[in-house]
Amino acid sequence: MDWVVKRRGRVTYYTKPTNRSFSDLVVEEQLNGDLKIHFVGMTGALAATHELGLEEVAEMDPEREIPRIFATWELYLREAGLCQSLAELDFLEVHSFGAAPKAPSPLADPAGYAQAKQRVRQAYGKAYADYWATHLPDNGLPARFTVYLEELPDTKASYEFGATALLQRAGARA
Repeated sequence: MDWVVKRRGRVTYYTKPTNRSFSDLVVEEQLNGDLKIHFVGMTGALAATHELGLEEVAEMDPEREIPRIFATWELYLREAGLCQSLAELDFLEVHSFGAAPKAPSPLADPAGYAQAKQRVRQAYGKAYADYWATHLPDNGLPARFTVYLEELPDTKASYEFGATALLQRAGARA
């Protein structure tokens, strides 16, 4: 992928040429040489689809969405020349914003709506834990994995997922 790369002091911004709103990776070099990596908040079912040549996920499907997000981030790391695998990173925080359920109506069926929200939260939590156990079992867990259910600006989106991780340089790990 072609990146627009801007370096300002200890911070490097990796942005797609077509994106004028935000960077896909922001890398902050720490004083000891480690890299703190802020991953783009991927929004919607199409976010990882085009990058990885996968079919579209048209509705909330955490079991498919979460692996796609992590696969896209791993692709970005390789393309930026930072590392080859997410397993090389130590994730500090992961934030997941799932879209609020479209049905039932919170006005017509408040109890059903509350149950739907709880199901979605649990589905994201389970899919995340399952992904971590399968793909990153030797890594520590982030200090925070948060699932919020919100009305997202992109009405077709089913989620927004973002994270911060640390790439510790050789010799820095114990």
